[in-house]
Amino acid sequence: MPDYGHDLRFGTFITPQNTAPDQVVGLAQLSEQLGYDLVTFQDHPYQPAFLDTWTLLSYVAARTERVHLAPNVLNLPLRNPAVTARSVASLDLLSGGRIDLALGAGAFWEAIEAMGGPRLSPGQSVKALSEAVEVIRGIWSPEERGGLFVKGEFHSAHGAKRGPAPAHDVPIWLGAYKPRMLRLIGEKADGWLPSQSYLQPGDLARGNTVIDDAAVAAGRAPEDVRRLLNIAVGREVLSPQEWIDQLLPLALVDGISTFILASDDPRGLEEFAEEVIPVLREEVAAERSAAPAAGAGRSTRALSRRAPGIDYDAIPEALAADAVEPGDPTYARVRHSYVHRGSPGLVLRPADTDQVAEAVAYARRQQVPFVARSGGHGIGGRSTNDGGIVVDLGRLDTVEVLDRERRLVRVGAGARWREVARALSSHGLAISSGDSGDVGVGGLGTSGGIGFLARSYGLTIDHVVGADVVLADGTVVRADAEHHPDLFWAVRGAGEYVGVVTSLDIEAMELSDIVLAVIVHQVDDTADYLTRLGALTEASPRPLTPFTTLFPSDDGQTYARIMLVWAGDETEAAVGAIEPFLHLAPVVQQQAQVTPYKGIIRSTGDPAAGHRQPPTRSALVADLGDGLARTAGRMMDEGRLQLIQIRAFPGAAGDVAPEATAFAHRDRAYSLIAIAAAGASVDEEWDAAVDALYGNFETVVTPETLAKTFPSETLARLRDVKAVYDPDSVLGRTSLGE
Repeated sequence: MPDYGHDLRFGTFITPQNTAPDQVVGLAQLSEQLGYDLVTFQDHPYQPAFLDTWTLLSYVAARTERVHLAPNVLNLPLRNPAVTARSVASLDLLSGGRIDLALGAGAFWEAIEAMGGPRLSPGQSVKALSEAVEVIRGIWSPEERGGLFVKGEFHSAHGAKRGPAPAHDVPIWLGAYKPRMLRLIGEKADGWLPSQSYLQPGDLARGNTVIDDAAVAAGRAPEDVRRLLNIAVGREVLSPQEWIDQLLPLALVDGISTFILASDDPRGLEEFAEEVIPVLREEVAAERSAAPAAGAGRSTRALSRRAPGIDYDAIPEALAADAVEPGDPTYARVRHSYVHRGSPGLVLRPADTDQVAEAVAYARRQQVPFVARSGGHGIGGRSTNDGGIVVDLGRLDTVEVLDRERRLVRVGAGARWREVARALSSHGLAISSGDSGDVGVGGLGTSGGIGFLARSYGLTIDHVVGADVVLADGTVVRADAEHHPDLFWAVRGAGEYVGVVTSLDIEAMELSDIVLAVIVHQVDDTADYLTRLGALTEASPRPLTPFTTLFPSDDGQTYARIMLVWAGDETEAAVGAIEPFLHLAPVVQQQAQVTPYKGIIRSTGDPAAGHRQPPTRSALVADLGDGLARTAGRMMDEGRLQLIQIRAFPGAAGDVAPEATAFAHRDRAYSLIAIAAAGASVDEEWDAAVDALYGNFETVVTPETLAKTFPSETLARLRDVKAVYDPDSVLGRTSLGE
């Protein structure tokens, strides 16, 4: 196969002499400046005249910005593969995805033995290299469940923890010349890296044949293996044209797509970069345009990870370039949500409403479920799935002030509330939106929205005045008080069941600075503390909203942390409202400050981490002295709960009529979240005490929890709306029933 279709790349091979370390680093930096794609260093740990290769790679990574770096090749008998895997992944993360890995089975065995390494026969060294590749790839796969187990003769892993994943899909290239090694490349590796000086005429063609046959036998494609070649300046210095005449057939006839020039001469590197590389690129491009190459799309290994039930070839053209499959390097960054792990078969990332419509229409035709994701933070678990399709709205992240006088703002469903708060701050505006800046607009803005300003502002949905909605059949409609008012009603509180919202028009409030107080109490009787906290909250002025978290310490003592937000910068009024909270219980810590509202809408961590949070239970209660609140307090004191969170919203939210939106629990004033302690059973008792809940905070979805999310009249009305806009019940975590 003369041309494997890989893009043409060029690198340098620099001698790591320790007598002139600055010169070595300088040549690497010069390589980057001259436009080379790759800088490599040989690895001979037993050579005292050389800098340690891994130390050098790390140093050069910090002194360069763009160029990729690789050992050429890493001496495996003196490098533990599991440690090497973590080293490569770590440096790849630190360098922004610029580390590639080339491995060698070993040579100069007496020197290796002198360093404490094992002497292996040719057959043993090939087997050891094969086992090492398995260990390295296993460490790089944190998405795989369980520890890494490799039972090898030379390299093994006994339940090793996986991770981290590199920043990009690090290729593994092997330096090889003999048939057994070449077959290993075809079976497992991503590239073949020989040195031209060790090759005889015809070796490249013969090697390609062995690799290609082995790849096909292993269920791979020949183009899965990149062909690289170390080239060197010989005794006779070649002119640029002589270089071109020598290398062009290697690219077009032998399939070499990466040439690595071994030279420590700055002038030689410069001449090659300026007079040889551009011509080679042009000549190869011209030949390929006349006779198109095979093309190097997803590898066979990547294609093998595709999920059943999805027609990948039918992905709309507008979406294909940014679609992410399980075998893609970026899959780890999009598969999970913040607290839920997932393994979707496809993640589509549309850029605008029209592309969302295409995505929904395509996803609906597949034989798997699909979900829409705005921010992916939601603890309800609806932002990912296993084997299905995720329509990720993250690119729809615009924040636009449409009318400053009316405080009218349009926000994309994929924007995160941290970004919204920052964008509106310069306009002196704010939208109450929850307590995490990583939460997406689309999920929160179509379900409720209990935020730090809730008592004075109300719920987020109470100020939504319009929405762009993609229906289950891919139709795009505008929903507001005059257009599709029934859909507009449902979008505000039950949006996931009736459409995919791509933007919301929201009326903001005038606000720049707030007063923030944080108080930590020692709590001895949780139920009594909650009762007094509720009474004090309801007696406080509406501008004051408390969010409270209760948790046990290691010694069994319970503590409560209250964040009190005063909506404005009137410090005297704020202090007067906050001061009574200091007397609820013994104070362990306290602080207060005036700060911009945007400063409290903070990130809570990696939004795609998949933290495996235990199932959460939720409830909406009218006061903190009722049966459920007291039950939660007792469970905490008994050691059965590890967390209780309370979001208070008595005030403006209750001014809205229950029938005005699909969030109908307007007689409730507090949202409770509870997480059970390890091994504790709380579900039966919790379910018996709860009669209303907030769906976004509930991971248990049953007909019973659905009935507690939507009162009977609301649920009946929602079913009628769904029958019009989603008659086939495509959308939503669960059926709304008959």
